[in-house]
Amino acid sequence: MPGITGIFRTGKTDGNKISLSQMVDLMLHEPFYSSGTYINEQLGLWIGWASLKGSFSDCMPIWNEKKDKCIIFAGEDCTDPEDIKGLKTKGHEFEDGNASYLVHLYEEIGVSFIGKLNGRFSGVIIDLLAKQVLLFNDRYGLNRIYYHECKEGLFFSSEAKSLLRVRPELRQVNNASLAETFSLGCVLQNRTLFSGIYLLPGGSLWTYLPGQGIKKDTYFVPSIWENQEPLGETEYYSKLKETWSRILPRYTRGKERVAISLTGGKDTRMILAWLKSSPGTLPSYTFGGMYRECADVRLARQIAKICQQPHKVIKIDRTFFKDFPRLAEKTVYISDGAMDVSGSPDLFVNKVARQIAPIRLTGSYGQEILHYSIAFRPRGLDSFFLDKEFLTLTEHAAHTYYSELLDNRLSFFAFKQLSWYHYSRLSVELSQLTLRSPYLDNELVALAFRGPRQLSKCIELQLRLIMEGDQRLGKVETDLGILYKPIPIITPVKRLYQDLTCKAEYVFDYGMPQFLAKIDHLLESFHLERIFLGRHKFYHFRIWYRNELSGYLKEILLDRRSFARSYINGRNLENIVTAHIQGKKNYTSEIHRILTAELTQRQFID
Repeated sequence: MPGITGIFRTGKTDGNKISLSQMVDLMLHEPFYSSGTYINEQLGLWIGWASLKGSFSDCMPIWNEKKDKCIIFAGEDCTDPEDIKGLKTKGHEFEDGNASYLVHLYEEIGVSFIGKLNGRFSGVIIDLLAKQVLLFNDRYGLNRIYYHECKEGLFFSSEAKSLLRVRPELRQVNNASLAETFSLGCVLQNRTLFSGIYLLPGGSLWTYLPGQGIKKDTYFVPSIWENQEPLGETEYYSKLKETWSRILPRYTRGKERVAISLTGGKDTRMILAWLKSSPGTLPSYTFGGMYRECADVRLARQIAKICQQPHKVIKIDRTFFKDFPRLAEKTVYISDGAMDVSGSPDLFVNKVARQIAPIRLTGSYGQEILHYSIAFRPRGLDSFFLDKEFLTLTEHAAHTYYSELLDNRLSFFAFKQLSWYHYSRLSVELSQLTLRSPYLDNELVALAFRGPRQLSKCIELQLRLIMEGDQRLGKVETDLGILYKPIPIITPVKRLYQDLTCKAEYVFDYGMPQFLAKIDHLLESFHLERIFLGRHKFYHFRIWYRNELSGYLKEILLDRRSFARSYINGRNLENIVTAHIQGKKNYTSEIHRILTAELTQRQFID
């Protein structure tokens, strides 16, 4: 995945160059990556990077004209061009359309420029004049930096595997963290799966002075947004509309081609309603499945036609099953075990999406920002396959989660859920292309903190905004049958139908109760999945684990190495896999976690 890696180390220099090369090499997952290194032994600094070719940050390293200040940057900054055009009038030279202006912002206003950056990023500032190095990240911590601090110095990287490669003593899974992934799907509190490796908190600004160690500071704290003056409903909506229409152009700028991943929901439609792209200038695509044309595909095609934009369906087809072993292992590997194997379809479709455009504009996080939605909670797993001591750790994970949830709900999402939970799938997507979401724009998120709490539960807020931006889009129902101005009888009936089909699909897939699994097994010859699946989702692992992927499950999970893991009851693991493959039980979620944990062990530890 594109990012940065490096070592701050005084004293010993033997082997650091080789270590840096190894750390960078492990971040190069595709042939369309570029990379490089910078070494300054006097400062005790070894830095490397990987970028998508042609991307915003594919211009490293960035030096000022005097060659005494340098920035290594990963990610993007969506600052308005008007805010940086004055740099050239002051004599600074840089290329338009990439990150080369950043070092000149640092020259002009110092480290405070980081607080003005607007995006998902991480970076290192090398100031030869001040003889100091600064490590920083975005205020959400979404552009992850893993770090390990020891007496030899600080080792850091956008990918944990880089640290595991050069620090063998770190190659052990922390069982408490692993238990959190079983219960919650992620690790909490800026810890990681690996003992001794932690995450740089969002909004960090760490200063390294040779011979003096590291000063850990922040340039942003959540209270800055939490303590703003609240707005009334009318004022908030007016401000929301003005802000939304103004910030959107930031997300289609640059040298690279942009395409939008369309769904049938509100969030991407709200983008199109106000972006107002000229016909044929914004390609669009939707991810689809193999059973039927889902609601997202059907509605996205209609929306694209209204906006006169080209549209393509990227389907999960049967080649996915053949590629699944490689895709599953690569998903776990790229994400450092953060994303479970259910992220493999995302790797599959985003690889195709890159062929349409290297930048994907998405409506991700709209529900969370505007409606304070919490996307993950402790989940019930069939626990008889877990070791008793490990089961206790999963129960403790739930207590930790609820203690963290005591925060302001929007703060929980922005400063915890984003980096702890959403990062996992994002890391897989970012390995293929650049993702941009206007819903994480600094101005919009800051404004959301000022919104009346009651509006966070009001779906009419977005529907009204869509209607006022483009009435044609406002008259198209969402994938859940919702309209801003409902039609008597017809709209309620459609909403009921979509709600029932959505719930039925869940029950027939991940959420199938065990008693229904037995009935489904008896009726297997009727292929009931053709009735229920594919109406709202484009991948369906319960059926796939039972059928097309059963051979891979048996190969990995019915192996003596899997049985020997300390957190697993081997005999019961065999019962789980066998019962699921035979169709007698539904253990989809359990298999996701066990398979991911096993691939993590084999790729990073064993």
